[in-house]
Amino acid sequence: MRERKGDKSLENIRHTLAHLLASAVLEKRPGAKLGIGPTIENGFYYDFDLKESLTPNDLPELEKVMRDLIKQNLKIVGTKVTPVVARKLFKDQPYKLDLIKDFVKEKKQLTVYKTGNIFSDLCKGGHIQSTKEINPDAFKLTHLAGAYWKGDEKNAQLQRVYGVAFATKKELDHYLWQQEEAKKRDHRILGKELKLFTFADEVGPGLPLWLPRGTVIRDEIEKYAKQVEEEWGYQRVSTPHIAKEDLYRMSGHIPYYKDDMYPPMKLDDGNYYLKAMNCPHTHMIYKSEPRSYRDLPLRFAEYGTVYRYELSGVLAGLLRVRGFSQNDAHIYCREDQVVDEFLKVMKLHEFWYKKVFGISDFYMRLSLPDKDKTKYADMPTGWKKAVTLIRKAMKLSGLPYVEVTGEAAFYGPKVDFQIKSAIGREESASTNQLDFLATERFNLTYKDETGKDKSVYVIHRAPLGSHERFIAFLIEHYAGVFPLWLSPIQAQIIAVSDKFQSYAQKISDQLRAAGVRVELTQANETLGKRIREGETQKIPYLLIVGEKEKKAGTVAVRKHGKGDLGTSTISTLIKSLQAEITQRK
Repeated sequence: MRERKGDKSLENIRHTLAHLLASAVLEKRPGAKLGIGPTIENGFYYDFDLKESLTPNDLPELEKVMRDLIKQNLKIVGTKVTPVVARKLFKDQPYKLDLIKDFVKEKKQLTVYKTGNIFSDLCKGGHIQSTKEINPDAFKLTHLAGAYWKGDEKNAQLQRVYGVAFATKKELDHYLWQQEEAKKRDHRILGKELKLFTFADEVGPGLPLWLPRGTVIRDEIEKYAKQVEEEWGYQRVSTPHIAKEDLYRMSGHIPYYKDDMYPPMKLDDGNYYLKAMNCPHTHMIYKSEPRSYRDLPLRFAEYGTVYRYELSGVLAGLLRVRGFSQNDAHIYCREDQVVDEFLKVMKLHEFWYKKVFGISDFYMRLSLPDKDKTKYADMPTGWKKAVTLIRKAMKLSGLPYVEVTGEAAFYGPKVDFQIKSAIGREESASTNQLDFLATERFNLTYKDETGKDKSVYVIHRAPLGSHERFIAFLIEHYAGVFPLWLSPIQAQIIAVSDKFQSYAQKISDQLRAAGVRVELTQANETLGKRIREGETQKIPYLLIVGEKEKKAGTVAVRKHGKGDLGTSTISTLIKSLQAEITQRK
């Protein structure tokens, strides 16, 4: 089992840096009113109510004050206090008084942490003993943002200062490089530059329109996924984009999931909903005929398009959309087949990530229910058995995993695959679930050897998640430089001048006939400009022809990222390109 991410001592350093930030702001803005200052992934932040707002130019000066405080070897000491004492200490800090009121109502112990004799904060703890434990060169204040008090837009808007911190300067420098590199790889920018997808206000936010080049990428992935799934024993099905309300009540998505679904369409025979998930539809396919123990496992796969309502403020390019197509499948199996089938699902993920896309850094996250029983199906025995089966499969897989609570689906535990891009940026690629509730709600059964009805288990799996999210990840992972089999344009032919355009056309026809996606440029721009444009568009191969190439029946080959590769005959080039495409390097 993989260790949970996050070093406790580093988290304590980050928490202490948040207090040092607050102290520095109070020095520069004596009238500042303090909000909260928690740790977050890779760093910390603190919220302030200021008469004069901070600007990015203030951050280096605040860092300097913080480093001066670090050098003073200040002790951090926590003390339990009564509400009376706490109110007296923070009598001039209205947001702290508001927190004290909440903590008293919730009967929480109040603690105050002092940083030397210069700063005190109402805090639950998690600090280092002294500022000497902080590497002064391993933190940085990064940016400013607005934030409502307690996250409620009805409350005052505060100014939030973000910072990052690591154990060493090397780690900090790597993180900062990573962030800059991420900006260059932003799929929204590259998607526009490479003409992959677009959005239109008239269509609606979060509803991407795939352009011809982007559609090539979608189609190539889907085509190969269908081939792979057939080899792995899946059968393809197809289901409609809408369904009656009765179906989603049967599945339990109403009421558990209703807020994420679009409003119903009132028709003459009842309410219909846009499909937010494929599983209820697929369950009806399973129910369409009697099933025997000999039929199982049944693996039904579908590239199903679904629609989910997301607030406009959280939409983010292709990463968070309102309409998307899932690489979905549902496996119906007996209890004695669950472990083996779930293991195969995990191995299929490993195949896609490692072999096909060259993603070596990934792990699984097993999400378990928390104590809030209102969020989950009330079936303790089912939950216990499902968790036991999944854990067994995960251990057998040999793949790294962590466990978290509170993120399970309402109908069963789930396993998320977390993948990291070439620059270490992490995304959730897919969600896989073991569903024991569907069999009860839909009466999903099979006949055992004795003719008795037995309940099936349902495994929901989607190794590639949604096309939209996964392609966004691939754009950033490859920085727009797709492997040849995925590239919308695999080769571009550039004639030196009009005299050689007919020869270029002949080569284009031969490549297209050989199954290569090729583009022929017109000689209405300079050779240098057309080569630069081809490089900017990240086309894998630029094939340049002039008088020498025409006489010899060859092409000059230029590969993206590697430059000139010399000349090649047409037949040799075609064989080379076909081999690279077929092998999906």
